[in-house]
Amino acid sequence: MRNSRLQEVPERDAANHQLVLRVLQSANTPMTAYEILHTLRRSGFHSPPTVYRALKRLMDSGDVHRLESINAYLSCSNHKHHHGPVAFAICRECGHVDELVGSALTKQLKANAKQHGFRVEAAMIELKGKCAFCAKDRIAE
Repeated sequence: MRNSRLQEVPERDAANHQLVLRVLQSANTPMTAYEILHTLRRSGFHSPPTVYRALKRLMDSGDVHRLESINAYLSCSNHKHHHGPVAFAICRECGHVDELVGSALTKQLKANAKQHGFRVEAAMIELKGKCAFCAKDRIAE
């Protein structure tokens, strides 16, 4: 399991953050905050704010991403993008998500925005379609 980039936090909070991160790292698909809460009930999680605080901290540290279009979270699969823009390929059939990290597209988008006088503070691109497995199944039918 990858190490988290969380900064120093109180021990209890750090333990909560690590539990949430482990759940997301072991998940096959992105999870909503309530799915995470349900999974962690046996670990003492009983209220949504506990999960949301952990998710916020994990997003701030770059360990977790939020997929806006499906209101779900997933652990970062590639810490090499260093909080820069990131793109996700989301399969409409099975829910699988691939994190796509490539600097050429994001550099071009930032340059284009700058030409328009726009300062990019955050960027996330979500591509929807079918993963290789689901697309292959459709071709075989």
